[in-house]
Amino acid sequence: MPKSALLVMDVQQDIVERHSSDAGYLPRLGGAIDAARAAGLLVVYVVIGFRPGHPEVSPRNKTFRALAAGGGATGGFVEGDPGARIHPEVRPRDGDIVVTKKRVSAFAGSDLAMVLGAAGTDSLVLTGIAASGVVLSTLRQAADLDFGLTVLEDCCLDADPEVHRVLTEKVFPRQADVVTTEKWVADLGR
Repeated sequence: MPKSALLVMDVQQDIVERHSSDAGYLPRLGGAIDAARAAGLLVVYVVIGFRPGHPEVSPRNKTFRALAAGGGATGGFVEGDPGARIHPEVRPRDGDIVVTKKRVSAFAGSDLAMVLGAAGTDSLVLTGIAASGVVLSTLRQAADLDFGLTVLEDCCLDADPEVHRVLTEKVFPRQADVVTTEKWVADLGR
C-alpha cells in the first residue's frame, strides 16, 4: 500500500492575495488538508524563503531577480516577511512539516527529498499556487524521482485560467492522476 504525503505549496499570504479570484480555494484546500490528516497522511507545507539580502538569487535568474531587487531586508519572501507567512486559513498544525525552498520546484534548495525518504513516502498529492510554477516544476521532478503522483486540480490555482486548464487536462495527466478534491477525499474514505 502506498505511503502518501500531501504537499501544500506556496500558499503564502502574498501569493494567495495575487490569486484571490477563487473564493472557494482556501476552503477546498482546508478540506483536503483535514482529510489527509484524518487519513494519517503526512502533510508537508512548502514555502519559498530567502535570507536577508537574497544571497541565493543570481542576477541571471529571471524569475527571482526582481523579487531580490525590490525585497529589501524583510520583504521579498525573506524570513519574517508577513507576506511570506502561510495563509492563516490553512496554517500548519502540530505534526505537519514546513519545508523552505529556494527555487520554483519544491525540491530545489530544500530538504524535501530527505523528509519524504525518512517517512518512507512513495506517492505525493500535489496542491498549490501556481499550477504553472511550483506544481508543474515539482510534478516533473517528483516523476523523475519515481513518486506516484496525484494532482488535486481544484486545489491548484494559476493566474491564467487557460494555462490551468491545459496543464490539468493535457500536461499533468501524462505523469499524474488528476482529480477533484471531492473525488480524492471520497477515495481516501474507502
